[in-house]
Order: sequence, then C-alpha cells, then structure tokens
Amino acid sequence: QVELVESGGGLEQAGGSLRLSCSASGGRVSSYAVGWFRQAPGKEREFVGATSWNGGMTFLADSVKGRFTISRDNAKNTENLVYLQMSSLRPEDTAVYSCAARLGAPKTEIHEYVYWGQGTQVTVSS
Repeated sequence: QVELVESGGGLEQAGGSLRLSCSASGGRVSSYAVGWFRQAPGKEREFVGATSWNGGMTFLADSVKGRFTISRDNAKNTENLVYLQMSSLRPEDTAVYSCAARLGAPKTEIHEYVYWGQGTQVTVSS
C-alpha cells in the first residue's frame, strides 16, 4: 500500500511560481513511477507530467513544457518526494493537482495509476 500526500498549493499571480510536493510512503515506494495530474472546475482530469522510479525518465504534457519541471528525491527508502516546479503560471493552470503512483514505467493515462493522493488546490489569478 502506497500513501501519497500533496502539499504546496495555494494562490499565486500569473507569471509567478509554485512548487508542489508529493510525499510517497509505504511499501516499496522507490519502485514506483509517479505522475502528476490536474483537474480544473468543470473539466476532465488531465495528465501534467510523470517521472520514473529513479527520476531518470521524466516527461511533461505539451501544455506545460518549458514552464514546469519534475524532480524526485529518493534519499529515504521509506519515503520519496516528487516535486512539480511550476513557473510562468497562467490562469488556465488553476486546478486541483494530484499525484499518483504505479509500478513500472511512468504513463500518461489516468487508469494506469493505482494509488492517488487527495490533491492540492492551485489558483492562479490574472
């Protein structure tokens, strides 16, 4: 069983930056790929980015490339931290951001992920 807890959301002005954290613990957490997803009001949940178990492979949605980055800290065997650094924020980035985990390679599809966090709200004002 893997537990995921997001933090770092909040209110930011357009053009600003935020760093979200995903704390992953439980089981062989360092073996799990982690993805970031977001859901804006009235819209479907969408893929933002993902990283492999060791951070060696990362990829981002086209809508955030060049503005967002993903990094991972596996220093602790029992808890991994995965960060989503968001820069040049836009009002359309406003959403609830959630991290999710799966064994194996990182994927873009929502249904591929087994464990999910509760999410953290990001609001970008114009």
